[in-house]
Order: sequence, then structure tokens, then C-alpha cells
Amino acid sequence: MGMAADAPAASSEDPPRRPVVALVLTGGGARSAYQIGVLRALAQMLPRARNPFQIIVGTSAGAVAASVLAAQAHVWRQAIVGLERVWSNFRTEQVFYVDSPHMVRSGLHWILSLLSGGLVLSPPKSLLDTSPLRALLGVEVDCSGIRRSIERGHLRACALCATSYASGQSVAFFDGLTQLPEWSRVQHVGRRAELTLDHIMASVAIPLLFAPMRLGSEYFGDGSMRQLNPLSPAIHLGADRLLILGVSSQQGSGVDGGRPPSMPTPGEVFGFMLDTLFTDQIYGDLEHIDRINQLVRAAPETRAVRHIETLMICPSVDPNELAARHIADLPRGLRALLRVFGGRLEVSGQQLTSYLAFEAPYTRELIGLGFRDAMRSREALLAFMSGEPPPALAGAPGLTQVS
Repeated sequence: MGMAADAPAASSEDPPRRPVVALVLTGGGARSAYQIGVLRALAQMLPRARNPFQIIVGTSAGAVAASVLAAQAHVWRQAIVGLERVWSNFRTEQVFYVDSPHMVRSGLHWILSLLSGGLVLSPPKSLLDTSPLRALLGVEVDCSGIRRSIERGHLRACALCATSYASGQSVAFFDGLTQLPEWSRVQHVGRRAELTLDHIMASVAIPLLFAPMRLGSEYFGDGSMRQLNPLSPAIHLGADRLLILGVSSQQGSGVDGGRPPSMPTPGEVFGFMLDTLFTDQIYGDLEHIDRINQLVRAAPETRAVRHIETLMICPSVDPNELAARHIADLPRGLRALLRVFGGRLEVSGQQLTSYLAFEAPYTRELIGLGFRDAMRSREALLAFMSGEPPPALAGAPGLTQVS
């Protein structure tokens, strides 16, 4: 794949070395269960290998898995088992409150704030209360293990991406080898930090739904906002190859789902916005890397940029279709909220539901889909991970290659 023009140059006098492989975990709410299935397949394909990812980058929901994998890099298969255990038994109540008292209290807060112009009650910080998620992550993620993984040579770097509401910049908070410098480019920067639970909560803070997180003197939200170059952090940290785990089908449709033309509901519009937030920048960055790779091939003496291989795997089945099968599994409070946003769920709510349905029947189906997609692409994945040229990908489900 190609490389972003702001990456460090590689000297022609450098001795040959094994490629540095980075794992890039994109955002996607409940859809991120798909990534766990792909990781489970990789653990099965590489039963005796050390941690194959020297660099791990996570954004939004992907930041959660990235933190776990980085903290347990010395036992990365065990980390994947733990992630699968959590995702296979998820309940929405572990992420945000959806019981009737909380939903009623939240609704009344919004109404009183609106009617009083903010004089009786200030506007709520967010639509949903994610205190349960913070409690869950406090038990499941040992952020101090990230530094230990780096010190013991199991990991080169880990980065968690968030967006500053103060500066509007995409910020990659990273911990890594001492020789890795911070960076500053237009709208995106890299800041060295001791990664904590607060960084994870900042990265997952979907605008309006989840409350912003304060880090230092700034408030931060979901890392996918303003992330024009989502692959850039991995490249800045020294990656030669990027394995990207997406959460949206390449054949995904717009909001109408093939229905006769009708006015989109607020829920459909918000689901469409989430699709844009979590997906569009990735494909744009892949195209950018492809152009840079073409430049490197045409002018190999170019020293300002270097060649980057990338492989992206994403769902072969649209998650919206899977979500539609599990509407009845959702808690009553969440179904009520989605109806308010989108009307009849069986007709118009699948897109937003696919991001918010943190329920075991749905997440298990996504995990199974990720495992099957990865196993069908076994040859390409093994070649990519070993540093060999991947085989032709014609007909491979959910795979996108830039080389």
C-alpha cells in the first residue's frame, strides 16, 4: 500500500528487515464484534507465533480491543479469548443505561432544559449515560499493561485516537519506544501519553450519544471525527504493513434499504452519519496510499515517502441485515428510543440499531461472520502477516488490498 506523504522516509542504505505490521481497529459501536471474529481466526492461523502486531492503533470502539491486545501483548491469544468472552455475552446495560427510570429521567431532563431555555436545568451532557461501560472497562482493561508490553519488547507502540473539541484536531495518544517522536500535521497530531481508561472513554465518546471526556485542559470526543487520515498514526509509528479491520460492508447501501423513496427519519439520518463517521475516511486514505505507492514505484529514488502495504477485511454481509434479525432481542428501553428516532424498527431502524445493539445474539453473529470471512481469506492473511506478497484477491469476500 502506499504511504502518507508525512511519514518518515526510509533510507536506501537501511539493511533489510522484517516488515513492521500494524493492526488498525476502526470504530463501529456494536459492529466491532466483527473484529473479534477476525482476530479469533488469526489466533487460530498463527498458533505458535509471538504477538504478530508490533503496532496497535484503535479508534472509538476499536480503542477498547486495541487496549486489551496491547496490555496483554505477551499473551495475545489469551487476550483475544477474553475479548470474545465479553463480546459474546454482551448486554446493552453493560454499555449504557436503558432501563425505564433512566430513560424517563433523561427524557424529562431534555424537555425541562428545552422549555426553560436552560434556566431550570442545564442541557444534558449526552443522550446516554455510559457509566456502565466505564465500570466494565475498569475491570476488563489493565491500561498499565501497555507500558509493560513496550518495556518488555512485546510491542513497539499503541495509539488511541480521539478528537479535541477545543482545537478540532484528531489526536493520536500513543505510548511506545522512546525513539518514536511526536508529530504535528494539518488537523492531526500525535501526543505521547501514559494511556489510561480516560483515553479509551474519550475515543469512544460518540457525539451527542456519549458525553465528552476531559483530558488535561481539553474535552475530547469520538476519534473518528475529523480523522481525515485514519491510517496515518500507524505509519508515523513505523509500520510497513497495515492490517485494517473494518465494520461496514463494501456493498452497504444508503438509508432507504431498497424501499420506495421516502423522507429519511432522524434515526436513519443519524445511522447514515455514523456510517460516514466510521467508514468513509478509511477508503479515502486507502486511495491516497495507493497514489503514493504508484509514485514510489514510478520514482524509486524518492526519499520523502516510503511504500506501505495494506490489507483491509470487512464484513461480507451488511451488518444492517444482521441487526434486523435481532430487534426483538433489544431491551425495551432501547427499542423505545430507536422508535422515537426512527419510527418502525423493522423498516427504518436497522442502520442505527446495528451500532447500538450491544446484545449477545447480535454480537455472536458478527463474531461468527468475522471468523468465517477471515478463514475464507486465510491464504491472503497468512502471506500478508509473514511479509510475503499477498496472492490475488479476486473474489475474496470483504478484502481490499493496496500494494
